[in-house]
Amino acid sequence: MKRLVVLLVVATTTYLMPAFASAAGATEVRGGGTGSFGSDLDGDGHVDGSQFGMGVAIQDNGAATGHFLCLMAGRSEFLGLRLMSVEGRVTAGSLNEDGSATFSGVGTVNLGNGQIFRGVPFRVTAWKGGPDVGKLQLTVIGAFDGAPGDQIPGNGDYDLPVETVTSGQIAIG
Repeated sequence: MKRLVVLLVVATTTYLMPAFASAAGATEVRGGGTGSFGSDLDGDGHVDGSQFGMGVAIQDNGAATGHFLCLMAGRSEFLGLRLMSVEGRVTAGSLNEDGSATFSGVGTVNLGNGQIFRGVPFRVTAWKGGPDVGKLQLTVIGAFDGAPGDQIPGNGDYDLPVETVTSGQIAIG
């Protein structure tokens, strides 16, 4: 199951990239794979992580196009859920002084238990690299504040910790 999900994420990212890869003056943020938070965020005895895919083009003016997917399924339960996904279109982005890229958009959060939330803003910061080097951090804006794993309870958002790439890679350039 894990290999199938990783293959699906990488294939989806590869498929989406040609739609905007030729955008003049754009910086591409692309990749896919699996990641680990390095700890048990929800206290169920498993180190948590996700499968992810991204294909984003960031323009110099801060506009961006692309898609992001973060899927927590098949590897272990997360927050007592067998599935949790955040996916959506990217509409804005920027490059950061440390070489990372931050992008945002609006998407869908699926909790896999019949609860699906549409029109949910999200933000991702990605650092380039493969296993043990690349990183990403997802924030779901305006929802799930204080749920297990939230790194900044009380700010109105669900701020996941930085996740380290364990397979696959993130490229920025």
